[in-house]
Amino acid sequence: MAKKELGIYIHIPFCKRKCNYCDFISYTNKCQKIEEYIKCLKKEISLFDFSNYIVTTIYIGGGTPSFVDSKYIKDIMNTVYEKVNKDNIDDNVEITIEVNPGTVNKEKIEDYKKIGINRLSIGLQSTNDKLLKEIGRIHNFKQFLDAYNLAKEVGFENINIDLMLGLPNQTIKDLKESLDAIIKLNPNHVSCYSLIVEEGTKLYEQIEKKELQLPDEELERNMYWYVKNTLELNGYNHYEISNFSKKKKESRHNMNCWNQEEYIGFGVAAHSYINNTRFSNTNSVEEYITNINNGNNQKNVTIEEKQTLEDKKNEFMMLGFRKIDGIDISKFKEKFNCNPIYLYKEKLNKLVEEELIEIDLNNIKLTNKGIDLANLVFQEFI
Repeated sequence: MAKKELGIYIHIPFCKRKCNYCDFISYTNKCQKIEEYIKCLKKEISLFDFSNYIVTTIYIGGGTPSFVDSKYIKDIMNTVYEKVNKDNIDDNVEITIEVNPGTVNKEKIEDYKKIGINRLSIGLQSTNDKLLKEIGRIHNFKQFLDAYNLAKEVGFENINIDLMLGLPNQTIKDLKESLDAIIKLNPNHVSCYSLIVEEGTKLYEQIEKKELQLPDEELERNMYWYVKNTLELNGYNHYEISNFSKKKKESRHNMNCWNQEEYIGFGVAAHSYINNTRFSNTNSVEEYITNINNGNNQKNVTIEEKQTLEDKKNEFMMLGFRKIDGIDISKFKEKFNCNPIYLYKEKLNKLVEEELIEIDLNNIKLTNKGIDLANLVFQEFI
C-alpha cells in the first residue's frame, strides 16, 4: 500500500511577552515548565506511528519557538529523526521554525541550521518602531534586520517575512516604507495578514476604550491591494489570500493544509487531521504534562470533527478558495469521483452572479471582489 504524505506541527507555547493582538495559546509566566514540557513533547512524538507515512513538512510554531534555548529545538528534532525512519522522510522535506527578533542570536540560528531546519519564518509586522510598540512587539526594526542578516550569514536562503496591515494608526505611507524595506531584502516569501482584533486581547480593550483607532475598512482594503500589486510587480506570485512567494518557494506546510492533506500536531493546543478526523490537544500546559507523565496521552485529545464524505467535499471547496488559483476541478474529480460544477451547481451559479467567483475549464476561483469578500464564499461551504 502506498504511504500517505504527512505534515508535522510542533507547538512551543512560551513567549517573552505576549503581543497585544495575540489570542494564540501562548504563555509568558510558565518558563519554569519549559524543560518538563519539552520532555513530554518528545514523549508524545515517540508514541506516534509514522510507519505508514512520508513526512513532507515539519513546522515548529508557537508561541515563540526561538524564545526557548536552541538545545530544546535540537532535542525535539533529534526525537523526530529517531522516530521517523529515514526512508519515511521526503528528500525535499520542508522544516520551518518561527523566529521573533529579539529572541535569537547567531548561536541559535546556527543550531537550527545544523539540526536540519531549512526555512525560517521571521515576524517583522512593520518597520515602524512606533507601530511595533503600540501592538506590543518586543523588537524594533533594527533588531529584525540583525536577525534577518544573521540568518543570511549562517546560510538560510528560504526565509519568510511576516507583515501586518490594518494596524492602529497605520497609514499607506507606513505600509509603503515597510514593503520597500522588505523588497530590498529580497526574501523568498512574504506573508501579509490583516489585523483581526480578538475579544479578550489587550488590543481589543484599547480599541474599546478608544485609546487606539483602527483604519477604516476602505483604507484597510486599499492597503491589501497595494501590497498585492507591489509584490507582484516585484516578482512575487500571489498564491494564497495572505501569501506571496518567489517561484517554487510556496510554503509546503500551508499548501498541504489548503489541499486537505493530513498532518499531526504535537504539544499544547496543537491540531491534527488524520483519517478524516480533526482533533486537538488540551490548551493547559499543566494538564498536558500531567497526562503524558501518567501515561494518559489520550486524555489530552479532544475530537473536533469526524468528517462524512459530504463534510470532506465541502471543506475541500472552502480550503481551495483560499488559494488564488482556486479549486482544481480535475483534482476534485480524482479525489471524490464527481464534478464540483454539477455537485454545487446552485451555490456556484449564485456566487458567479454575485461576481464573487469565476469558473474556467480547469479551476473555480475567487474574483478580485471575491478576495475582498472571501468569508461570504467560505460560508456557502460550511
